Amino acid sequence: MAGSRPVSPSSGLPVRPVAARSGDDDPVDRETAELRVPLLDRPLASYYLLLSSAGLLLLLGLVMVLSASSVRSYALFGSAYTLFIRQAIWVGIGLPIVVAASRLPVRAFRAFAYPLLAGTVFLLMAVLVPGIGSVRGGARQWIVVGPITIQPSELAKIALVLWCSDLLVRKRRLLADPKHLFVPLVPMFLFIDLLMLLEPDLGGAICVTVVPLTILWVIGTPKRFYGAVLGSMILAASVLAVVEPYRIRRLLSFTDPFADASGDGFQAVQGIYALSTGGWWGDGLGASRAKWPEVLPAVHTDFILAIIGEELGLVGSLVVVGLFGVLGYAGLRIAHRSDDLFVRLAAAGVTAWIIVQAVVNMGAVVGLLPITGVTLPLVSFGGSALLPTLAALGMLLSFARSEPAAVKYLARRAEERRVARAERAGARRRPRLPGRRARRPDLELVPADGPDIASGTGGRVTGTGRSAGRPDVSSS
Repeated sequence: MAGSRPVSPSSGLPVRPVAARSGDDDPVDRETAELRVPLLDRPLASYYLLLSSAGLLLLLGLVMVLSASSVRSYALFGSAYTLFIRQAIWVGIGLPIVVAASRLPVRAFRAFAYPLLAGTVFLLMAVLVPGIGSVRGGARQWIVVGPITIQPSELAKIALVLWCSDLLVRKRRLLADPKHLFVPLVPMFLFIDLLMLLEPDLGGAICVTVVPLTILWVIGTPKRFYGAVLGSMILAASVLAVVEPYRIRRLLSFTDPFADASGDGFQAVQGIYALSTGGWWGDGLGASRAKWPEVLPAVHTDFILAIIGEELGLVGSLVVVGLFGVLGYAGLRIAHRSDDLFVRLAAAGVTAWIIVQAVVNMGAVVGLLPITGVTLPLVSFGGSALLPTLAALGMLLSFARSEPAAVKYLARRAEERRVARAERAGARRRPRLPGRRARRPDLELVPADGPDIASGTGGRVTGTGRSAGRPDVSSS
């Protein structure tokens, strides 16, 4: 009927429209109206999309690290759970970092930018020094301090996100001049790329380069300048691929890995076999045959997606792809909905870093991209990669809470909780009338000198059995 008011589906009572609500409306009406808002239009939609997708990827990663590493863990340490326990410890360390980062204000992240970048550059130079950097697989990428292994290239990603974003925000009024737009941003990240290529770590250098390129795009770099920078970097990458024989062999084996299935294409071929044997639903959790040491190397790090495809099938692999898609959508949504330029740049940089790294890893496993030794974020084994990623996700959660609609909603919810606590505290207090003493319990005592109670005592009896207000006549 025209002009009729909406009706609550639970109570059948008319509900006041959202536009007509005032500050002192009934909370039931407000809650009913909020329930009718689409999920993606709610104030904390970005927060929960990011939290749920990252949490599910982290949980799936723990399960798959246990499955993929069990055989190697038993062969190396005598227990099938050693590598899984290490990963679980890293997750246990990382979760408080996420919680702490999600509660920090934006100015705290800007304060970390320069110290973190300076520390990262120092570690990247230190890892190249013989005796400090640890060599594994022909690359000097790690610093071992007791039981802790540090990979400085992973810190470089979040350090560049914070530093590039803060630098461009400080120079925002000067960015019309290309000199201020590119200096010192471009020389700095090229210097970091050079240090990583000396390790060598080509995959890490690719993921690090994505961060400043994304931030330059979001800030609005003119297309002719952006194209010049991008073209120069593609040319430099081509030269680096040609001058090193092993890189050109890897590129050629990527185009046809089956041409040298027992040589340079061995890892790619075994990954494709593992994915293909999984079918639609997989062979079952823990039933992978490719995780045995002589079949597929790096199954719990670079090629963990192959084990997911073999054990959980195409459906499980698509779930992983879908979760990364949700995470990427949430990150870009946060960047789009924020009014703070630093938040927009940093959110876009973190999202590009995580999604591009996931695409490079998954593309290598399925044979669409060359193998670069890049891990799958949140899923692969390794604390050096996991902790910076969790810190970056905690920062994104903080940015999601700083969206204008989220700030208003959280402030209103905090006020409602404060009022509710005050009401509960008031209900626990026993009300007293002003000027009156608390009533003592009636002990039904009988006065020693008879039941006669003096007037004006209100029927009260003293502790000695005499009425209050009567003279002491016991000695007369």
